Amino acid sequence: MSIGLLVVEAAQRSGSLISARLAGEMGRLVFAAPGSPLDPRAAGTNALLKDGAILVTEAADVLDALAPLSGLPPRAGESFAEPPDYAAAPEPDDTDRARLVEALGPAPVAVDEIIAHTGLHPAQVFMILLELELAGRLERHSGDAVSLL
Repeated sequence: MSIGLLVVEAAQRSGSLISARLAGEMGRLVFAAPGSPLDPRAAGTNALLKDGAILVTEAADVLDALAPLSGLPPRAGESFAEPPDYAAAPEPDDTDRARLVEALGPAPVAVDEIIAHTGLHPAQVFMILLELELAGRLERHSGDAVSLL
């Protein structure tokens, strides 16, 4: 269900370490955020780092490690100096709506993933999502994720 597991805080004996062990056994990446060596709540994450977990100090560390596995191009060189021209996007038609609804389900999906999967212009995706929300067929979740009701 996931490519990796991030452990932010774990005592020496904790459920987080059990999850990390199982993730490693399943071939998933294990990430750990370091903590103070004097803090017993960080003993588990520091032990994971000693055992080969990937050191994480910011979200970009996780994204960089996952980029080759996700099939997405690396983030290097991204420039957001100019916003995209949403006015140039064509109006969504019924085929576009069907493609987007097919990409949705009861499980939350990130809007960015929907855009990448459907190949639709972001303005079209946002318009269709708004239509679905106004119709009471869409639920919004944390992390900019959506699902069908």
